[in-house]
Amino acid sequence: MIKTYISALRPFFHVFLRALARLLFRVRVRGMEEAIAVRGKTDRLLVVANHESFLDGILLGLFLPLHAPIFVVHTEVIKHTLWRLGLDLLADYIAVDPTNPMALKRVVKLIESGRPVVIFPEGRITLTGSLMKVYEGPAFIAAKTGATLLPVRLDGPSRSYFSRMYGRRRRFFPRITVTVLPTTTLSLAEGGNARQRRHRAGEGLRRLMQEVAFAPPPNQTLFASLCDVIARHGRGRRVVEDIKQVEYSYHDLLKMSLALGRLASRITRPDERVGLLLPNMTPTLGLFLGLTALKRVPAMLNYTAGVDGMQAACTAAEIRTLITSRAFVEQAKLADKLAALQGLDRIVYLEDMRAAMCFADKLWVLWALCFPRTVEVAATPEDAAVVLFTSGSEGKPKGVVLSHRAILSNIGQIRAIIDFSQEDRVLNVLPIFHCFGLTAGSLLAVLTGASLFLYPTPLHYRVIPELAYERGCTVLFGTSTFLGNYARFAHPYDFYRLRYVVAGAEKLSTTVRDQWFEKFGIRILEGYGATETAPVIAVNTPMAFRSGTVGQFLPAMDYRLVPVPGIERGGLLHVRGPNVMSGYLKVDQPGVLQTPSSEVGPGWYETGDLVEIDDDGFVHIVGRVKRFAKVAGEMVSLENVEKLAQTASASFQHAASSQPDESKGEALVLFTTDADLNRAALQKAAQQLGMPELAVPRKIVRIDALPLLGTGKTDYVTLKHMAETL
Repeated sequence: MIKTYISALRPFFHVFLRALARLLFRVRVRGMEEAIAVRGKTDRLLVVANHESFLDGILLGLFLPLHAPIFVVHTEVIKHTLWRLGLDLLADYIAVDPTNPMALKRVVKLIESGRPVVIFPEGRITLTGSLMKVYEGPAFIAAKTGATLLPVRLDGPSRSYFSRMYGRRRRFFPRITVTVLPTTTLSLAEGGNARQRRHRAGEGLRRLMQEVAFAPPPNQTLFASLCDVIARHGRGRRVVEDIKQVEYSYHDLLKMSLALGRLASRITRPDERVGLLLPNMTPTLGLFLGLTALKRVPAMLNYTAGVDGMQAACTAAEIRTLITSRAFVEQAKLADKLAALQGLDRIVYLEDMRAAMCFADKLWVLWALCFPRTVEVAATPEDAAVVLFTSGSEGKPKGVVLSHRAILSNIGQIRAIIDFSQEDRVLNVLPIFHCFGLTAGSLLAVLTGASLFLYPTPLHYRVIPELAYERGCTVLFGTSTFLGNYARFAHPYDFYRLRYVVAGAEKLSTTVRDQWFEKFGIRILEGYGATETAPVIAVNTPMAFRSGTVGQFLPAMDYRLVPVPGIERGGLLHVRGPNVMSGYLKVDQPGVLQTPSSEVGPGWYETGDLVEIDDDGFVHIVGRVKRFAKVAGEMVSLENVEKLAQTASASFQHAASSQPDESKGEALVLFTTDADLNRAALQKAAQQLGMPELAVPRKIVRIDALPLLGTGKTDYVTLKHMAETL
């Protein structure tokens, strides 16, 4: 009797609550046409949504145009009288335990009966703001019934008082957006036993939910994103610290950005590419954000690249104005390099810019601090946000133009799969002129509310572990080379608070991976990327990890593997996605943007890497196409030669190159820091690994240390020159 009475009142409550939600939460619904189109086209519909708060079920019930849906809710939710009453007034529901197989059979029958079913695959409300564990049960239901999946993303409820988020600044009535995404299906894969097929279906749903967590792609600028995060977390939140040991709040960072941006705008014009030659310091980050706010394009120069590398960068990007610091030039001994640069109209020092700030500038900054969004020069997400330069490890550096959308997309893609939050403290020792250090190391923290500590060099192997200990850092990004050196000098307790250690830019050494696990109990998450993709393409995560791989592709990334003649394993990787660059700036055509394109088609970027992808979607790097030598007509991977040397001598560093050879075409050259390594040991390692005799180098050159670029990568250009001059 009571249920009948409640059912009769539902239409009135729907109208009232929908109007109230629109008023209080300013609810916006995107993609409604997708939800309307699916009605009547399928008799089996399963709606899957992310789970941010206790409001989620009510919002879906109010705003999705579905006829008589049934909600599948966690048994824990029903224990709350208020939410149980709300569901009673809105829709039919069943309470299930996601680990109970019998409960799943009930849901299967409901879908087969033709009624739309709404389910939260995570089961519980997120505690981190990112995707929680996705249960295999909903995936099994979708695959078993052949139901059409309608993904829905809820954005905003986690910022309300109805969420369970840790430490997030909450609001009574945050703006809420409901985004309906295109429909899809899941199928039970062939092969394997029932448990394996169920697991693969679960993995498919987890990847779909990652796509939901990322969608839709960002549609704003970096400065607008900074204003948004300040509004969410408050201006008083301390967010950045550097070697001067001064903690800067969001208010301080905004003030610094506006002041430096205005001063720089006096000597530059809109859309001009402005060279920055500065270390990892808070003013560098402030100037970067200030330039983007006033529609100037920072061009981050690599001060470790030498005169030729810096000159090539300035020429390719047509840099006329370079901003640096006298103190930095003196400490880094860059005066001679700056004097050798040609084509610059002016070199401006931060010290002089600050001294030139007048009373009118200060008044402008005060106004801009009150209304920061009004002073941003109009720009689109597709406009250039930064020019970064490739490392030059295989040739002259190229300018990579990244848009606002590309950088923010990559940040969003990373956040969709790893739970970075305001509770984290990121230690960034990677240079900001490198994409890994800029996007992942710096902007990811600042634009998500996490704290950031900027350190000017990754080469202080004793200092950095102590710094991580003193500051209680929870996230560290690095290369295999740097991480290996930190492990050598660190106390076993220095990294006691680290949650995530992410390695990239070069292949993670097995020795380094094992050393971190044995000494610190930390599993390094190896990733893969390129400057051209802002930079992350794939990465291992706590929920999807496979040792020896670089993880799975990020959400919204498309890929193609193209066979390479003469190479049996893997294919040449081409990628496309919202994080791919706008194009190249090259020395041979200064200032001309060359948009990405490959043999796959326009908009695709050819990585130059040979990869294999296993059945579970994990990416295995086989090698680089350019890092193959043709010995006696056979293609030999130089990375395999290095792997062979590492097997024979694990405690030392090795790098392989090649030189011309009249009889064989090319000959292998191995550079090593092991004075005792000989060809007999390499032959033994080759037999152990099953490698052919052709992969064993005849020339072994002992050196004190491998030449490195400023990013930590091996300098193969220098090694190639050394090999050819032997």
